[in-house]
Amino acid sequence: MSVQMTNRPPFAFTTRPEIKGNFGVVATTHWIASAAAMGVLERGGNAFDAAVVAGFVLHMAEPHLNGAGGDLPALLWSAKKQKIEVLCGQGPAPQKATIEHFKSLGLDLIPGSGLLAPCVPGAVDGWLLMLRDYGTIDVAEALAPAIHYALQGCPLVPRVIDTIATVKELFRDEWKTSAEIWLPNGDLPKSFALFRQEKLGATYTKLAQIAKDTAGSREQKIEAVRKAWREGFVAEAIDRFCRETEAMDASGRRHRGLLSGDDMAKWQAHIEAPLTYDYRGWTVAKCGPWSQGPAFLQQLALLKGFDLDAMDPAGPDFIHVLVEASKLAFADREAWYGDPDHVDVPMQALLSDAYNDERRKLITDTASMELRPGDPTGKAAKLASVKAGEAGGVGIGEPTVGRLAGSDGVVNKRGAASGDTCHIDVIDRWGNMVSATPSGGWLQSSPAIPELGFCLGTRAQMFWLEEGLPNSLKPGKRPRTTLSPSMALKDGKPALAFGTPGGDQQDQWSPQLFLKVAHFGMNLQEAIDSPAWHSEHFPSSFYPRAAKPGYLALEGRMPKETIEALKARGHKVEVGGDWSEGRLCACATEETPEGTILKAGANPRGMQGYALGR
Repeated sequence: MSVQMTNRPPFAFTTRPEIKGNFGVVATTHWIASAAAMGVLERGGNAFDAAVVAGFVLHMAEPHLNGAGGDLPALLWSAKKQKIEVLCGQGPAPQKATIEHFKSLGLDLIPGSGLLAPCVPGAVDGWLLMLRDYGTIDVAEALAPAIHYALQGCPLVPRVIDTIATVKELFRDEWKTSAEIWLPNGDLPKSFALFRQEKLGATYTKLAQIAKDTAGSREQKIEAVRKAWREGFVAEAIDRFCRETEAMDASGRRHRGLLSGDDMAKWQAHIEAPLTYDYRGWTVAKCGPWSQGPAFLQQLALLKGFDLDAMDPAGPDFIHVLVEASKLAFADREAWYGDPDHVDVPMQALLSDAYNDERRKLITDTASMELRPGDPTGKAAKLASVKAGEAGGVGIGEPTVGRLAGSDGVVNKRGAASGDTCHIDVIDRWGNMVSATPSGGWLQSSPAIPELGFCLGTRAQMFWLEEGLPNSLKPGKRPRTTLSPSMALKDGKPALAFGTPGGDQQDQWSPQLFLKVAHFGMNLQEAIDSPAWHSEHFPSSFYPRAAKPGYLALEGRMPKETIEALKARGHKVEVGGDWSEGRLCACATEETPEGTILKAGANPRGMQGYALGR
């Protein structure tokens, strides 16, 4: 890995240049998606068109990290509207998904795999909504690159093969429809060999043909495709598969699915307002408390009371303060966050100066070992009574220190293996901006639906099976997802689109990037490449909901003095590989006397992410 030294602070170096130009920039978690998106910009499409094309391509390029049956939150800045909006492609729980039903099955947690955990798949409908209301190209053009890679073959990176290897026995013995796709001739695909997903390609080809056969405007054609997804052949196949199939899951038993065609028909992706927080001339925007995104904003509200400028970004003071602030914010996530359409989330109080001035006093020189939610409205916080991980099992979750998704080999015959997420950032020459974090519907989530060539996601595992909690399971309710794209304005103007895979780590790694840019003037690539960390102090959002109080994972490139100082403060430090933390992408704008410069950077860890632009 080459290193370009600069005159920046220690560790502010880059593995590759920060991309700069004035035509358009793209950064995604896979080079093929980045190239496909850049191609759209070159042909005259806008940032929304490019993001949609990249999103569908990622179903082929990173099938272990996202899929057609998954989810999609995105932040959108429209140059025409001059505001940030949230696209919610997070589907709700099925009507049959009640706490009583799961209790009748003898379950205390929703399994992290199989057919009990799917919510309504929101990614495809979300991408199509973005295309209809913000894009310019038609469905055929939007799906063409994905169809190409599905039918002609996509070179699978080794981590895809590693993931398939972890579920090989499960596929052969239990999920035979998945084995038909992912174990051609009964064996693993070869790394970087062209791999075809012909059934998924046929599904997308049929959707494109529906658009072509529909009379009317571009928007009417897109609506016909959305209807075919929600009410037509896709919904019918999902309904039939869930009713007729018993699938092994992480509970160690086989269960039929709960998702129905009626659930699909009743829900649509939609646009809503973001939550924002002003910080040092920046306005950071996140999705609402149906995501964990507000935890980022709560960290900023706590951190504004510290002199971060005087700290070393690779030093123990900076890392300790950030870790302790994240513990407090994520404790409030556990106590207060949920779908605001179903529960009252006191976000205004959680982000208030008065509340955070008091909470900030809890941050001392010693690492906390407790989960300490606050009481922003004078009402005592209520946490789940099920102890993290007490239900047992191996969970579908995100990687911990030194283990990028798909490489850890965690699996058992009950149907649980690790999964992760993708990210896409785009800025075009007209000033439109997208930050999107598609995920779920991993190839290892649940058995593939044979007529469609994809599997359903397992996002319902994030609900609690206990009444009275903000994130308690309820039909028609969105789970509190970890998916968390980020966007920021600088002095009221669009400036930064960024995000990362990583589950509970997303709103730990993303704040690190933002603060290194805002406080230390690092460029995007420097901030992405700099040594990172994450905590697992609070309960995981993923089955079996384990927590590691005080645990702090550091990259091996962190200075030895920093590592020892953090240990001395009581952190339970584990040092991972030199390049084991974070998978950030980012695009930015910079106003100069000569004009607007567009910039981008992408994560070198895992050898997949790339930024492009000119």
